[in-house]
Amino acid sequence: MALIQMTFASDALKMNMEATVLLPENAGSMIGMESRAGGKCPVLYLLHGMTDDHTIWERRTSIERYVSALNLAVVMPEGHLGWYTDMQVGPRYFTYISDELPRLCQSLFPQISARREDTFVAGLSMGGYGALKCGLKRPDVFSHAAGLSSAADIQNGFANKDPWRRQMWIDLFGDAKTAAEQGNDLFTLASQPANSASARFFMWCGTDDGLYDANVRLRDRLIATGYDLSWSQGPGGHSWEKWDEQIQNVLAWLPLGGKEV
Repeated sequence: MALIQMTFASDALKMNMEATVLLPENAGSMIGMESRAGGKCPVLYLLHGMTDDHTIWERRTSIERYVSALNLAVVMPEGHLGWYTDMQVGPRYFTYISDELPRLCQSLFPQISARREDTFVAGLSMGGYGALKCGLKRPDVFSHAAGLSSAADIQNGFANKDPWRRQMWIDLFGDAKTAAEQGNDLFTLASQPANSASARFFMWCGTDDGLYDANVRLRDRLIATGYDLSWSQGPGGHSWEKWDEQIQNVLAWLPLGGKEV
């Protein structure tokens, strides 16, 4: 794999942004690794959580090793504390992540496929929320969306007693009604019945995670409205040990030809 640390201008955010990118390459001489590339490759946009940044998946998991033989590009973008949302007071992070970034990556890296069927998104915690929202709001861009330990219910944030957290939520989403009306509440989005153009979903959450109950409720909502959902759970909390394990299951779930995960 080629590992690229990228800095680029974002018109949507009106600032420079960064991303860590893994690109397939044919390299048969790397000890203990197989690397495969050929033709147009699918791409996975892999989103970070609230306390992290665009380097975290590369630092805390073996994502590069897991995808090296899959002919899969992985784009790990910086998302700041923007919650992958067009903020009420602040930049347009959802526009950036769901529209501008895919077009930019297809332009900068011509080997990345522009086909919806080859474009995937996944993330953990805040990034899980972002990934699931991308799947629900932009199935024209993302055919598959996976959320690990997702922050599934943003309405809980409006009741936070910490003044900083509560103000951040207001800046992000406005109020509970506005969050639902503007397509930032996953439960409201998931209440719209699925159709043939809908994305497919993967969700995992540890049974010891404080977010588990909200994930179960969102699971039930998606199933009730007819979405194609692969659900998994198991012992564990909000930890990289579990996310490193589960990202391998996400890769096995994605429609990648000739894969060995």
